[in-house]
Amino acid sequence: MEKVVIVDDDEKMSALLVRYLGEFGFEVVSMSRPSEALALLGQSRFDIAILDVMLPEMDGFELLKKIREIDDLPIIMLTARGELHDRVLGLELGSDDYIQKPFEPRELVARIRAILRRRKANGDVVSDSSVIKVAGIVLNRATFSVTVDGVPIELTTSEFQLLDIFLSSPRIVFPREVLMDKLRGSSIGAFDRSIDVLVSRLRTQLQDDSRNPRFIKTIHGIGYVFMAE
Repeated sequence: MEKVVIVDDDEKMSALLVRYLGEFGFEVVSMSRPSEALALLGQSRFDIAILDVMLPEMDGFELLKKIREIDDLPIIMLTARGELHDRVLGLELGSDDYIQKPFEPRELVARIRAILRRRKANGDVVSDSSVIKVAGIVLNRATFSVTVDGVPIELTTSEFQLLDIFLSSPRIVFPREVLMDKLRGSSIGAFDRSIDVLVSRLRTQLQDDSRNPRFIKTIHGIGYVFMAE
């Protein structure tokens, strides 16, 4: 049974999500204070976290940063504002998805399941093609690990998934909307900056200079291509 932690000070919303997710077989823990969540995550392992942006003590973005210092579990951000700035900031800080309030609980269930499927596919299933080696990068789907020139690096779920896409099809130009479809399972317009933010985060982890790229090259007006040596 997958374990979900919810951090939201809206008691009615939290109670609804606890009941609804429980009906779909999730084990759910809900709390309202970020300090409680950090203490719990330091002691117990969860499969995914759902964070509201507006919280007491600190906002959801600050909590996201603190969680990323101790855990790489997938994180979905909840926001009532729905502004592009909030979505981009969440992705920049390492969230895996975002959903705007109000929303249908079944949509949240669908997104949780999609993220967990990707994590399981990338981290738990061993196959003949579980290891990809391209241009000094070794990506292991079975252990959810990546090394660059022999040096291990830590990636979030979405960063790992994006790198997997690039390494699986080197020298192939991916339009932004195609990458978003592959990562999210739904069509998101190329005007949305979230894919650019994710690529920027991945470049940072790979220590790849966008002005003189070794790995990921921007194809202006179209998207990105992974350059294999």
